[in-house]
Amino acid sequence: MELVKRYQIRGVPGEVSRFDFAGRTVEIWAPQEQSSHLLLAHDGQNVFDGKTSTHRGKTWEMAQRAYKVSHETGVVPPVIIAIWHSSTKADPMGRAKDLSPQRFFQEDVPEHLPNISQSDLKLLRGDKYLESIFGIYVPQLLNMLQLEIAPSNTALIGSSMGGLSTLYAAHKHPDKFKTALALSPHWVIGGNSLVNRTVAELPQPGSHKIWMSRGTKALDAEYEPFQDLADSLMLQKGYRKDIDFVSKVYKKTGHNEASWASYLDQPLRFWLKG
Repeated sequence: MELVKRYQIRGVPGEVSRFDFAGRTVEIWAPQEQSSHLLLAHDGQNVFDGKTSTHRGKTWEMAQRAYKVSHETGVVPPVIIAIWHSSTKADPMGRAKDLSPQRFFQEDVPEHLPNISQSDLKLLRGDKYLESIFGIYVPQLLNMLQLEIAPSNTALIGSSMGGLSTLYAAHKHPDKFKTALALSPHWVIGGNSLVNRTVAELPQPGSHKIWMSRGTKALDAEYEPFQDLADSLMLQKGYRKDIDFVSKVYKKTGHNEASWASYLDQPLRFWLKG
C-alpha cells in the first residue's frame, strides 16, 4: 500500500487519499469524526475526482451526497473507499474483466457480446477483484484509520457493470456487507439468463437489503424488460418491496455519472436510515 497523493474535494471537510495496491488504485475519504459506517464503491475513477472521471469531468459527488444524507439521518458520515477499475490502453477490457460476475458467465450464462470466446471468458477476474477488496484493501485501509466497521453497517455500490458486480458480491461475500446498491445493472450483457441466475444466487431475505434502479434514456432504456423480470423474481424470492428491496425508475436519466449523482441521495438514505 503506497500513498500516491492527497487532495481535497469541494463541499466536504478532510482529504481524499489515493493509494497504489500493487498496481490497483484505491481512494479513501473519511469524516473527521469516528465513523461506524463504510461505503465501498466500484469505478473509483468517477467517485471523487473530476480529473480522472470518464464523462466530461462529472463525478458521483459521493462524499458530498453521503455527508448530506448522513446529517439528515443523524449518523456520522460513512468512510468511503473507491476502487478503480483496471482498464488501460494495454488492456481496454480491464473493467469488464474486473466487474463481470465471473462464475455465472463461465458456468451457464451466455454472454451477449460478439466475438467472445471461451478462452476470453477464462480471462475474467471478477472473483479475484472482489477477494482483493474484502481481503486486502478494506482491512488495510480500516487498520490505517484504526477502525472496525461491522458488515451490518457496510454497503457496496456500483453502476452498470459495477451494479452487476455489486449483486454478485452479495452472493460471493454475503458476510462482508449487508446492503447492495446496484444502479443501472447491465442486464443486457446476459439477458434473462443473467437476471435469473443473479436473483437465484442472492442471499435469502432477512439478512440483506437490495437496491436496484434504472433510467429511461440511452443505454438505460434497454434495461426495462430485464429489470421488470428482476423485480418480479425478487418479490417471489420473498424480499419485501420498499422494506428490504427497492427498485426505482428515474425518468429522463441515462447512463452516466451525472444521472447517477442526481439521485444518489435516495439509495444512500435507503441504506443509512436503518
